[in-house]
Amino acid sequence: MLAVAAWLRVTAIEGAILVLAIALVLALEALNTAIELAVTLASPERHPLARVAKDVSAAMVLVAAIAAAVVGVLVLGPRLVVLVGS
Repeated sequence: MLAVAAWLRVTAIEGAILVLAIALVLALEALNTAIELAVTLASPERHPLARVAKDVSAAMVLVAAIAAAVVGVLVLGPRLVVLVGS
């Protein structure tokens, strides 16, 4: 996405928004991994609450990824439409 953004010459603000969206997904993915490992360590046997904690942490990554995709479309979409239309 950043390569396409550079190619389309997005503004500094738009680039910063894209970087923040990507960084948020990566940070939440790391947090998800930490939560899953901590839950596994604290509850090595199967437990319904452990499963819920892992599911919720995975869901927050999914929500952030969808939001990042929407940000990408909002920032890059209009430029790509103009490029394809010309």
